[in-house]
Amino acid sequence: MKTYVISLVLLFFFFSCDKKNNKMKAVEAVPLDIEVIRFDKIFFETAPKDLSKVKKEFPFFFPQGNDDSVWLDKMQNPLWRELYAEVQKKFSDFNPYKAELVDVLKRIKYNFPKVQIPKKVYTVISEMDYTNKVIYADSLMIVSLEMYLGKEHKFYQFPNYIKQNFEPRQLLPDAVEAFARKQVMPSRENNFLAAMIYAGKGLYLKDALLDEEYTDEEKMGYTLEQLKWCQENESYIWRYFIEGQLLYDDDSKLNPRFISPAPFSKFYLEIDNESPGRVGAWIGWQIVRSYMKNNEVSLPQLMKTPAKEIFEKSNYKPKK
Repeated sequence: MKTYVISLVLLFFFFSCDKKNNKMKAVEAVPLDIEVIRFDKIFFETAPKDLSKVKKEFPFFFPQGNDDSVWLDKMQNPLWRELYAEVQKKFSDFNPYKAELVDVLKRIKYNFPKVQIPKKVYTVISEMDYTNKVIYADSLMIVSLEMYLGKEHKFYQFPNYIKQNFEPRQLLPDAVEAFARKQVMPSRENNFLAAMIYAGKGLYLKDALLDEEYTDEEKMGYTLEQLKWCQENESYIWRYFIEGQLLYDDDSKLNPRFISPAPFSKFYLEIDNESPGRVGAWIGWQIVRSYMKNNEVSLPQLMKTPAKEIFEKSNYKPKK
């Protein structure tokens, strides 16, 4: 009997490995070639007298309403020039990031065959908008390189909970997050559970589309200590949500308390200062993971499935 069980386990193991290898081969076989255009270099290495040529070639980077003096000042301003120099130090060779982006885009095409994949990736130096570090459009992707210089860089005058994700390793998770914004269907249900599941779907896409070497803390934008706090307090967080009858509550204050980026989550208890922000998003992620583990559903189907259905079919149980 023991030998039979071991044989079954080994058979399942080899079947799983074979299935995984076949999927990897299928993803690698997806035909895809992208062009990286270093607009940051083109802009800052163009002589001011040739600004009109750059505007003509890249009109979408020059919205109407801005006088040429705005762009000329940016080209020549010492602070902008210094920022450009810092970006070039960090990203003198973008090829490793291009290779990773190609892998991610292949996984996207494999899992979402009807989705149009960007053929061009533009690197830029923008206005340090940390809410849009990567922009994913159907035909192009824009990456703001000034947001990936390293969290301790002197140019970053941001709170720690924001700038901790200004690392080069966050470029790929941010690219998937930008894609998720286009794919995750907004919920018709205006409650806390729907907001948690919405965030959880985006995080699950990182599970599916990023290389396995990316850790949960990198996907979440946490430190290792913040991730451990959530894991160790999962049952407590869940009990707080249930006992407070928060799941179907439509109080608009719940999102900033538990889902939006913040230095800590707001239970209004002593544990607040120990907690990381976004614990509601993390719980939503665990619910979606449980749902996908217990149901045969494709990624495009998941994106459209209502939050309530996901929760009810997830069999989610917090770890003790």
